[in-house]
Amino acid sequence: MEMHFATVWESLADVVGDATAIVHGDTRRTWTQYDNRSARIAAAYVDAGLVPDSKVGLFLYNCNEYLEAQYAAFKMRGVPVNVNYRYLDEELWYLLDNSDAEALVFHSSLGDRVARIIGRLPKIKLLVEVDDGGTGQVEGARHYDNIVAGYDPMPRITRDESDIYMLYTGGTTGMPKGVMYAMGGMTGGFITSGFPLVGAAPIAEAALVASAVTDIVAAGNQIISIPSCPLMHGTGLWLGAFIPHLMGGSVITLPSRSLDSDELLATVQNEKATSVVIVGDSFAKPIVRALDAAIAAAKPYDTTTLKMVVSSGVMWTSEVKEQMLELIPQAVLLDAMGSSEGSMGMQISMRGMPIETAKFSQSPTTKVFTDDDREVVAGSGEAGMVAAGGNVPIGYFKDPEKSARTFRTIGGVRYSFPGDMATVNADGSLALLGRGSQVINTAGEKVFPEEVEEAVKRSEGVIDCLVVGIDDEKFGQSVTAVASLAEGATIDEATIIASVKGQLAGYKAPKRVIFVSAVPRAPNGKADYKAAKQQALEALGKA
Repeated sequence: MEMHFATVWESLADVVGDATAIVHGDTRRTWTQYDNRSARIAAAYVDAGLVPDSKVGLFLYNCNEYLEAQYAAFKMRGVPVNVNYRYLDEELWYLLDNSDAEALVFHSSLGDRVARIIGRLPKIKLLVEVDDGGTGQVEGARHYDNIVAGYDPMPRITRDESDIYMLYTGGTTGMPKGVMYAMGGMTGGFITSGFPLVGAAPIAEAALVASAVTDIVAAGNQIISIPSCPLMHGTGLWLGAFIPHLMGGSVITLPSRSLDSDELLATVQNEKATSVVIVGDSFAKPIVRALDAAIAAAKPYDTTTLKMVVSSGVMWTSEVKEQMLELIPQAVLLDAMGSSEGSMGMQISMRGMPIETAKFSQSPTTKVFTDDDREVVAGSGEAGMVAAGGNVPIGYFKDPEKSARTFRTIGGVRYSFPGDMATVNADGSLALLGRGSQVINTAGEKVFPEEVEEAVKRSEGVIDCLVVGIDDEKFGQSVTAVASLAEGATIDEATIIASVKGQLAGYKAPKRVIFVSAVPRAPNGKADYKAAKQQALEALGKA
């Protein structure tokens, strides 16, 4: 039995078919229904002429149909392509053209964008519209529900572990790129890392998964996961859906299309969720505020079933973790250090244990190398580039040059270099400094934005911050903070700068603080440094 998402999920549908697999609002699907509906969509892909390795674009908000259409692509050995639902016409065209998409599944409310660019995509063979209002905007599009009703399920097939899995990554720097993985390594890696999270032994063979999942579900220990961030990004999809599904879990997506902390917490309470996936402080802070507000109103949320809160991709500070553990004391907080290009380490936090921001236990396959490929010595204080080993991507789709720069072999071992800088503590743990591409060079010194952002956010009244470098005749680059304040807060620029100087070396403190109504971030909470820099330039009259 091959290590392949579709093959493993089919085996689970056979043994826990009556268990809930996906939930969105009032719509619930069992594993049997999930498998059957996905097989019908897969039949439509094949009928339209799609073959193994054909790309299927998913231009969708979080919903059951996202997971079904993706599973359908896996079933026929196709490659689902995540499409950012914020993309406008040219961005949408670029990604679909770059990915060689042959099918597109989209929400009807996004159909106006599809209609304007579809004529420039000659490879598209099938358009599938998921009705959420605004139907009929794209000529020739077929209705999702009609396809489910009109096709028999595609028969199950044998697949290959060398099939490609691809996740598009991009946004703040450069054009989006498809990161390609081998399906066998991707599926096996998630299975290996997932089962220990529920106290089960790691599993190395696909054929053994169904038996282990049967025991988990029979014991009433089915994972009930809520990815509160978008499925179009790796954090929500991988941690919130793939890993839970490989363990026979239920994945609940929220109807709101941006974070509504009260909706999330009410769903945790009503569905007895065991796991929530967030993106750092940008999600954790409003969740903490909602928990506090509910307690103050004498209507606290019941979060006692919540065993794990998982985050990746954005700084999750120690102060906010401690606040969350005070309110959800039984939870384990898992802060994963990784990116679309590879996993590098994790920090586990529980109530009563010391918590440090950006300090991670590195994976056994993770190393830190200097620019000349020397391995950084633990406790030396030397900074280097984090290298992720293990299940390393094959490369970037249609970009051999960037692939060669990011995925390199050192000492006979292949590594991924996503761009994160770190030092190695004496105990072997990693102290994450930030992305090398965002380092600010000021007066001959290097400043990592994340370190300064954390210090700024400790100022009372500041709710979010990004730090950028602005060209400066005297310093080369001037450290500049772009910050947003809580409603009613009155803190001024000088106070914030003084506060940072009390925490960090003086050269790291912002020279200026630009106040904005909302710090620019993508829907998954990741920093949009390009937009933040533009805001700073405009405020300083340098745009």
